[in-house]
Amino acid sequence: MGKSSGTHPKVAVLMGGPSAEREVSLVSGRECATALRGEGFEVVELDAGPDLCDRLRAVAPDVVFNALHGRWGEDGCVQGLLEWLRIPYTHSGVLASSLAMDKQRTKDVYRAAGLPVVESIIAEREAVEAAHVMAPPYVVKPNNEGSSVGIYIVQESANRPPQLSQEMPAQVMVEQYVPGREMTTTVMGDRALTVTDIITDGWYDYHAKYAPGGSRHVVPAEIPQEIFDLCLDYALRAHRALGCRGVSRTDFRWDEARGAEGLYLLETNTQPGMTPTSLAPEQAAALGMTFGQLCAWLVEDASCNR
Repeated sequence: MGKSSGTHPKVAVLMGGPSAEREVSLVSGRECATALRGEGFEVVELDAGPDLCDRLRAVAPDVVFNALHGRWGEDGCVQGLLEWLRIPYTHSGVLASSLAMDKQRTKDVYRAAGLPVVESIIAEREAVEAAHVMAPPYVVKPNNEGSSVGIYIVQESANRPPQLSQEMPAQVMVEQYVPGREMTTTVMGDRALTVTDIITDGWYDYHAKYAPGGSRHVVPAEIPQEIFDLCLDYALRAHRALGCRGVSRTDFRWDEARGAEGLYLLETNTQPGMTPTSLAPEQAAALGMTFGQLCAWLVEDASCNR
């Protein structure tokens, strides 16, 4: 990582952008910028628009801190731009970002690595709305959008297929529903941190993630040691199999009635939420690392050729 003339490198924090998760990214970016200034870095905040290339050249940062979420920022696009400009950046590179953004291809990588996944198919939205394409209960979600925008749970008793909102893409993922608990594990470098049990009244949807009081996090999760250790092992193996760098977060469902056989990987986030109360920073905090230290670690870890 290159250094500017000061004691710390100049960091450009990329945030916002054109994805469905723009607002969350703006919050992440501002929080990260504030934390990095607190650690002594010179920070420039950049809302990623069509002129991003010109603005990066004008700012000439030593490092880019990627706080973008969703398409363009999380799917390999901005990573490719940064490789082209030869500016070191945080988090995963082009291939891992692109792979992890596509939930179905992520599952192919998981399977190849011997990691457990639930059955799913990619289907046209018209087909999904016309008839059950899988025996209920199942979940319908976008295949390549970040977060949990637009998730539908079709209950076992459902007579009719779901009617999807206009925001849903032309092709969606239909996935077998796993009852039980939603859990997550952050990987930082070559270490899986801990396990969070996410407790909500229903599905861990966009509202539960980002609204105050939407969900309760138990860190570390109060689960059997065997399951806890499996989450750590699976998350690290997923991070490595996808080729992730920096920080990633892998989400799980666990059907308690089936023990270790009931633990499944759902997806890996290469750009997990980055506010002090987000899941990944919360896990780092549980291990004694401040939010500022986590952000500084990501900057120190930045590089090209990721």
